[in-house]
Amino acid sequence: MADNKTHAQVSVDALKRELSAKRLFARRGVTAKQLVVFTRELATLMGAGLPLVKSIRTLETQMEPGTLKEALEKVTVDITGGESFSESLAKHGKVFPRLFTNMVRAGELGGVLEGVLKRLAEFLEKQERLRGKIKSALMYPIFVLTIAGLILILLMVFVIPTFTSMFEELGGELPIATRLLIATSDFLRNFWYLAILLVAGIIFGLRAFVRAERFRLPVDRFKLKIPLFGPLIRQIAVAQFARTFGTLLNSGVPVLGALTIVRETGENRVLAQAITRVHDSVREGEGITKPLEASGFFPQLVAKMIGVGEESGELDQMLIRIADTYEEEIDQTVSGLTALLEPIMIVVMGLIVGFIVVAMFLPLFTLAKLMG
Repeated sequence: MADNKTHAQVSVDALKRELSAKRLFARRGVTAKQLVVFTRELATLMGAGLPLVKSIRTLETQMEPGTLKEALEKVTVDITGGESFSESLAKHGKVFPRLFTNMVRAGELGGVLEGVLKRLAEFLEKQERLRGKIKSALMYPIFVLTIAGLILILLMVFVIPTFTSMFEELGGELPIATRLLIATSDFLRNFWYLAILLVAGIIFGLRAFVRAERFRLPVDRFKLKIPLFGPLIRQIAVAQFARTFGTLLNSGVPVLGALTIVRETGENRVLAQAITRVHDSVREGEGITKPLEASGFFPQLVAKMIGVGEESGELDQMLIRIADTYEEEIDQTVSGLTALLEPIMIVVMGLIVGFIVVAMFLPLFTLAKLMG
């Protein structure tokens, strides 16, 4: 018996040394798609009767070198050493989100790990599909703005200087708009590196400001008030809350634990405040509906539907139906927003180009009037 234990320990140590060597050559980063595929295939293999460790090793051997493969190699070592699947996953928080780990723990405790993995895969797929729809809808406006910005830069760097030399030959005082345009063109041509540093500084400065923890709450409040985009941000937050909360409850996670996970995995601090009130209410033996209604974040219809689900004992199913409904509304909102942004961009670009044209030709009109 002692020899078998020693042999097993040697095998585990050998695997750990092998992992340390492989880590040097592993590519970094785990995409949501990789996690979805892994979860779906793991549930399929376990459903076919394969043990957990063998299922994980089968999937891990088929993967390209990377962070997920490296993490799974360590997970199999930990499970072989006596740890549970959820305990080993918890060591790799950057690869497996807390929601993932807690759902696996609930599946282990309830003896329904295979079913939980299937629900988890469906949840991840729907989350990724929602992100994909939003990103694809915003790609066109971003592409148009990028092309328009490049055209403006070309005008400022190559076209405006030809007019500048002509104005210098004509002499006389130029209009303010023309002088402003020429000064901008000269700055871009002579100090282009400063312009790049300025733009980069603004971008990184804004990112640091938005990500700073003490500014998160006011920034998230401001996001909800942005015209056009504010309602979309609220819809996305409500849909993610309902989908995550409903999936956790459906997988056997207790209400208080599910609320804690939803609060910590959410991206909007205003929503997190509302969930904290709900959590405190449930902990004191009260219901979910009243604090939801009082938060002001959730639409009254959503709060009432959750109340119906709570009274009927089908809160998880009601939350998932709310998520489905809101995701459909998000599709419509994104489509309408994209259609609205196109004419807005055309008008803005028309005003900018119109300003350039007027600023360039205004001195010529003045000169022609004097010569006449």
